[in-house]
Amino acid sequence: MTGVSAADADQFFADVSAASDKAEWAAIASVDGNNEPRVRMVHPTWEGPVLWFATSTASPKASQLRANPAIDVQFQVAAPEFIHVLVHGHCEFPEDAETRQRVWDLLTYDLAAFWPNGVTDPDYIPVRIVPDRVELSEMFGTQNKRIWRPG
Repeated sequence: MTGVSAADADQFFADVSAASDKAEWAAIASVDGNNEPRVRMVHPTWEGPVLWFATSTASPKASQLRANPAIDVQFQVAAPEFIHVLVHGHCEFPEDAETRQRVWDLLTYDLAAFWPNGVTDPDYIPVRIVPDRVELSEMFGTQNKRIWRPG
């Protein structure tokens, strides 16, 4: 296991983003009101050391993450690479118009399929994942493991 230095963070997150793009989908884990784990698939996008996805303001994942913002994310790239990206952090729900537009433009799928009224649709909310730990490895975490932690 190798820790990622501040000097290597930009390259690390470029590698993490490239691996995540190969996986396309990610599983997120949240906790519901009964303290039960819930796992869902999302299509997040990296912006440097921050991970974004969008959801409905009325979705169970939004209400669960607002109540308990702790989140785990896993990307798994299939064979032959078997690249593994794990993210542990917390969620924030920015509601300002500038961030809503930036994330609308940043995400790599057509959000209008979910929010046909566009970026001002009151049901659209970007979710910012602020990582406390990011792991990039191969073979399910057993090889070439690199771990980033802030500061």
